[in-house]
Amino acid sequence: MSADKKFDVVLAWHMHQPEYRDLPSGRYQLPWTYLHAIKDYTDMAAHLENWPDARVVVNFAPLLLEQLADYTQQIETFFREGRPLRDPLLAALAQAVLPAAREERLALVRACLRANDTRMIARFQPYQRLAEMARWLLSHPDGMAYVSEEYIVDLLMWYHLAWLGETVRRADVRVRKLMDKASRFDLQDRRQLLELIGELIANVVPRYKRLAQRGQVELSVTPYAHPMLPLLIDFESAHEALPHAALPAVAHYPDGEERARWHVREGVRVFEQHFGFRPTGCWPSEGGVSERALRMLAQEGLHWAATGEGVLRNSLSRFGELPPEKRDWLYRPYTLSEHSPRVFFRDDRLSDLIGFSYATWHADDAVADLIAHLERVADACEGHDGAVASIILDGENAWEHYPENAYYFLNALYKRLSEHPRLRLTTFGDYAAATQPLRLLASGSWVYGNFSTWIGDVDKNRGWEMLCDAKRAYDTALPNLSEADRDVAQRQLAVCEGSDWFWWFGDYNPSDTVSDFEGLYRRHLLNLYAALRLEPPDYLGHTFTRGQGAPALGGAMRRSSDHTT
Repeated sequence: MSADKKFDVVLAWHMHQPEYRDLPSGRYQLPWTYLHAIKDYTDMAAHLENWPDARVVVNFAPLLLEQLADYTQQIETFFREGRPLRDPLLAALAQAVLPAAREERLALVRACLRANDTRMIARFQPYQRLAEMARWLLSHPDGMAYVSEEYIVDLLMWYHLAWLGETVRRADVRVRKLMDKASRFDLQDRRQLLELIGELIANVVPRYKRLAQRGQVELSVTPYAHPMLPLLIDFESAHEALPHAALPAVAHYPDGEERARWHVREGVRVFEQHFGFRPTGCWPSEGGVSERALRMLAQEGLHWAATGEGVLRNSLSRFGELPPEKRDWLYRPYTLSEHSPRVFFRDDRLSDLIGFSYATWHADDAVADLIAHLERVADACEGHDGAVASIILDGENAWEHYPENAYYFLNALYKRLSEHPRLRLTTFGDYAAATQPLRLLASGSWVYGNFSTWIGDVDKNRGWEMLCDAKRAYDTALPNLSEADRDVAQRQLAVCEGSDWFWWFGDYNPSDTVSDFEGLYRRHLLNLYAALRLEPPDYLGHTFTRGQGAPALGGAMRRSSDHTT
């Protein structure tokens, strides 16, 4: 590559949480939205603010934006009016007297252990001591009779202090004072920490908006409730990569294309409501694409999309266009037609190094290794105008596995890339070079280039069959509802259509996490039937085990874990 020409690199961070609220009550069932807000979304913004020459793409899922706004409103009204908080952990942090019932206290103790043991619990000696006691109590629940309120308060405080972003821990005097105090926290301490949590959550969207306004960040969107668009449109799209995959015992999702379009339009609307402008690009949920899904994105005004490397490999292999000796085919965007969006393809190897490998490396060594990989890619693409490497991954889940929430890694990453003489950080929207034509696009996702994570397993298919039942009930009941009730039902249906529920079904996932997400899915389906004023099917009242269940619905979901999503 000539000295005056730089190789483009796009870092794209996807921020996403599914709907953790029970929508009728507004009560949160899991705390991951606000915990990732005070840790990862906050830290990621701070690192970019510290390195103004670094440029990235940040993708926000609309349901995440809505939950951030809801948490902000909750905390503000608590301090202004004393209105109760609807998240159990935050409520416990705020209220003057903790719950007295043993089961409620055990639930708090159990929740306060849901953090990375090495990086978040063992790092802080007071928290580690409290956690050791908590584990003993969970295995000897009768011991709760002898536990003081002071112990539970200290455990709650340390749980939230450990979940704070590293940039906050280093910069905020209030945090340093609380950590120095270490124990015997009083109500004033708890309220002070809650106030800080509220500030951090409230500032997430404004910080990224400012970064976008100064051209450092391109903000993009995902369809509203994070649905798998190609599967909503057509279950058969799963057969393009896996011809023999078992499909649900239903021909297709009822009016799936119409529902997919609604999610795209609503996602854009919610994004614009929070950021004040329309996005031009989209990370489809889980990088799930098909030719019909891409046409839909283009029709709704989105100019680019991104997906996984496996999708491109499958697409090129159809016509024998995949050169065996080089991977330079990966480092360019493609278009299907003059009117389709540009499609960028994730470098799986480089993205997964950040997501799954570098957490155990010294930060400088990890960044040096990534830079060396990128320099080799630049060399391999010598002579190709417009070559670009797309590194795409979650902007939240990896960091708790790194020391200090990846503080040193992200600082070194942005420093080295923004100063590198041959590599240039850019965004998908600012990419200006010509694209490569693609004869066809094989449907798939970022995971293995197929949809096996969401369909094909008996438990996943079971989930789709339950959703199809609910959609048919929705179609029947909707004409009899008032306009206001229709809006409630449509919002609840959208949540049920999210891809997250199908991700977790299956006996290869941790049992506690599957239990959490199956419980949420069933709750959302029950709420949908209630919104439709219909009796729910009997199968929503219990959990199936493999091999049992109503024949018409076909299979089973296994109860099953613990997840910091």
